[in-house]
Amino acid sequence: MITSVYIVKSRVVYSLVILIFVFAAIGCLKVGPTSLKSERSKFNQAIQKTNDEQLLLNLVRLKYRDTPFFLEVSNVASQFRLKNKASFKAQLESMVKDIFNLGASTSYEQSPTVSYSPLHGDKFVKNILSTLPLKTITLLFHSGWSVERVFRVSFQLLGELANAPGASGPTPTNAPQYKEFLQAVKYLQNLDDKDALSINYQEVNDQPQMVLRISKDAKNTKPALAFARAVGAAPGKSMYILNHFSSLAQVEHLRVVPRSFLGIMFYLSQSIQIPERDILKGKVTLTKNSDGGKFDWFDVTGELLTIRSSAEEP
Repeated sequence: MITSVYIVKSRVVYSLVILIFVFAAIGCLKVGPTSLKSERSKFNQAIQKTNDEQLLLNLVRLKYRDTPFFLEVSNVASQFRLKNKASFKAQLESMVKDIFNLGASTSYEQSPTVSYSPLHGDKFVKNILSTLPLKTITLLFHSGWSVERVFRVSFQLLGELANAPGASGPTPTNAPQYKEFLQAVKYLQNLDDKDALSINYQEVNDQPQMVLRISKDAKNTKPALAFARAVGAAPGKSMYILNHFSSLAQVEHLRVVPRSFLGIMFYLSQSIQIPERDILKGKVTLTKNSDGGKFDWFDVTGELLTIRSSAEEP
């Protein structure tokens, strides 16, 4: 009898220890912080990846004369549930060795909800069709982008210099004008590389302006003189004001025409290298030189972006 009681007590203690261990393990599960640490990064990476894929898809659509479509991730919500269950039973019956029945279970559930909204209406016009504000273009420069890249992508006209304005829409049939513009912005890049160029934003009479200033020590250097000559300004000029409107009386002003976001996408879509079979089938518009030969858009966008196609993943 004493032995039986001792065995029962031992089993009770053993089962109690296991039960405490199970509850302690369950209690140590920090579902909230752990889930937040892992799932937030996964959602972030997934949204970034799908945004890049959507952008690439729309670039291809534009090149193939198709209609772009934009879906925005408007909301991401995820619920986490942790369910715990434990049981302990004892049966005091004769000739039964295992009189204790211990059970425990835990379950973890995640219910992610992602909401999408199509970009249309006033929001589409504002975000996609409106031209880039000069303030935004200035911020791009100050965020670390090179002046050459910012100007090539953002502007289709600088003074009298055209930067493939026809590329801001469906692929043109005639070769664009762009060489003088590209050379001019390379002069600016040369000055910027030497810390001799500054770009700032201002508003005068509610009119937005970008102000380009060349340092006094550099205004008579070769790139500064070459830029002045390219835009038709006086040699040794150290300040240029870029705005949407200019007149002959405003000798310091240069008229600029920015692209819209859709115009930028059309422009960058020219960087897609089209398979020869699609060209032969007439799936894309073919741009030709004045002599009737095929125009190579790589000369315009090759230094900015190149998109290739392949039957296999890279």
